[in-house]
Amino acid sequence: MALDLEMIQSMWEKDSKIDIDNLHTESLNIPSLHAKYFDLYNTIVLLRKNAEQQKRKIRHERHQFYSGKADPDVYIDEPFQKKVRDKNDMERYLNADDKLSKVTLKVEYYDVMLKYLEDILKQIHNRTYQIKNSIEFMRFQSGLG
Repeated sequence: MALDLEMIQSMWEKDSKIDIDNLHTESLNIPSLHAKYFDLYNTIVLLRKNAEQQKRKIRHERHQFYSGKADPDVYIDEPFQKKVRDKNDMERYLNADDKLSKVTLKVEYYDVMLKYLEDILKQIHNRTYQIKNSIEFMRFQSGLG
């Protein structure tokens, strides 16, 4: 199963709905919902850590490449005639590098997923309160409150 933001959004669209006619069941489902999304959160945290490590490795490799210190075989496949010495120039080359940009975007994508999952977990934590308010409202509407 490939995890992506769209899949998580689709899952939450379905899971976020509270069946007002079965509040007792909805209340009992809170722990399993929490476990489901917390598992996803932990998985994404680990994937992000892996991507962050890849980013550090690629950044080092690309720094070596632009400074002219990479293995000579690397320059056969990808010629680069300059040796970048200036720190500001190096940052510009690294910021524009496709390989580094790709993994940087991957880390940022995981950050978006983690923020979304954090918000879902907050909603799940508040679900008991939402169900309690729904029950009180229904009692009030029926004249029992």
